[in-house]
Amino acid sequence: MIRFVEKTGSTNADLAGALRSDARPVEGDWLVARRQTAGKGRQGREWFDGSGNFMGSTVVTLAADDPPPASLSFVAALAVFDTTLQASNAAHNLKLKWPNDVLLNDGKLSGILLELVGNTIVAGIGVNLAQAPSLPDRKTSALVDIGTVVNVDAFAHELASNFAAWLGEWRQRGLPHLLTHFLERSMHSSGSAITVHDTDGTYISGSFAGLEESDGALRLRLADGSERVIRAGDIS
Repeated sequence: MIRFVEKTGSTNADLAGALRSDARPVEGDWLVARRQTAGKGRQGREWFDGSGNFMGSTVVTLAADDPPPASLSFVAALAVFDTTLQASNAAHNLKLKWPNDVLLNDGKLSGILLELVGNTIVAGIGVNLAQAPSLPDRKTSALVDIGTVVNVDAFAHELASNFAAWLGEWRQRGLPHLLTHFLERSMHSSGSAITVHDTDGTYISGSFAGLEESDGALRLRLADGSERVIRAGDIS
């Protein structure tokens, strides 16, 4: 079920609050807002509240034999990629970037935030459909930039369908299967130069050496030939 609201602080916060109440959402439920006043992204960043953009959240109830919860970011990224492709047919301009960014013409098109509440993940997704923010540290993009006008309601229904499909693949075929699809759609190739901005503020440079099949962490090959496993951070 998809519930649309005109305005709220944060769809993630609303679903997290509902999970702590008697009106618990169930897997497959979505909350989509026309406007958000307190949206947030990874590492505490504020998420841009752009009229005409997609801003919504859903919940996933975790089972004991599921892959690691954090790897649901790959489910979300693949769902956004496929939904955007269906809406725009911009295959040659779309790329995935670890850990969960969707890029359009090398600009950040979407943001994904996972939050754990008990045994449930709240997955928040924002996609720049009608406008993109101007950020000092990164290029951004919106679907309207390539002449694609997307109805938010239609986008929400397609995204919910694609998310459910990839969630099923995540559970039934495992994380390595999803990582294969992620890499097929990604900007990363073996040996390509990357720099990681670690969560502690440091920068580490090396080359792309693949993703860990156990949890999707990035393997960075350093100049001395050793490898470092990166589980959080931004890359360029």
